[in-house]
Amino acid sequence: MKRTWHSEQLPGFGRISWAGWGLVVLRGTVLGSVTCGCLVLLSLLRLVERPVFGDARPLSPHVTRFVCRSAFLILGMKHVVQGQPMTEPGAMVCNHVSWLDIFALNAPAPVYFVAKSEVAGWPGIGWLARATGTVFIRRAATEAVLQRKVFEQRLAAGHRLLFFPEGTSTDGLRVLPFKSTLFEAFFAPALAGLLVQPVSLTYRAPPKTDQRFYGWWGDMDLGPHLLQVLAQWRQGTVTVTYHPPVPVAGSGGRKALAARCQSVIEAAVLGR
Repeated sequence: MKRTWHSEQLPGFGRISWAGWGLVVLRGTVLGSVTCGCLVLLSLLRLVERPVFGDARPLSPHVTRFVCRSAFLILGMKHVVQGQPMTEPGAMVCNHVSWLDIFALNAPAPVYFVAKSEVAGWPGIGWLARATGTVFIRRAATEAVLQRKVFEQRLAAGHRLLFFPEGTSTDGLRVLPFKSTLFEAFFAPALAGLLVQPVSLTYRAPPKTDQRFYGWWGDMDLGPHLLQVLAQWRQGTVTVTYHPPVPVAGSGGRKALAARCQSVIEAAVLGR
């Protein structure tokens, strides 16, 4: 069963003005040019990295960070970072709000997302995800052993893997219960000493707009939402908060670990 969060009422976006369409063209052209140009560069770097370093990517993640940082400058959107991202190989878990999360979480430090297999086939987003080293998984119990091996391989290569344990995006005003299934992979004997860092994302909408402006969920189409963001003259803010990492050892099992991470993120998002 497809697990997607829905809301009875969607944000009411207004008509895009002529000035707004001008911003769409200007920002879209610049952002598209930067993204496409850097993807070409990233692909060329991977031709060197793959045979020399294998799964390790010492060079190409810096290109991804440049694109993501540039995206907020182009949009005129404020990007705030609180706390420190972990520097050692490990896992991060975060609440999921929008397609903008990819940019917000890649801008401060290199991460590799873990996404459901369907994302690989999404137009545009799937291509970007594959190019930046996203790990695609099938959310099925029969895949657990294979997933664990993939996670072990990527972590051994020095990667920091980022999960969205809610399994779906929301309007950013809530945190859904974390699914603990993927946390089981963190307890593999080969990953002894692993740390899991909770990360929270909070969005502040532009002035005089719906507080859920940046949220992208349910059956909302990417194209119209992207146009609204590009057309917005005065943008809002996204805040990425890195919380203290949690040792997997002694955490009490996958359910307890998932609940602890959810509690930390929920407190930050809801201001508790």
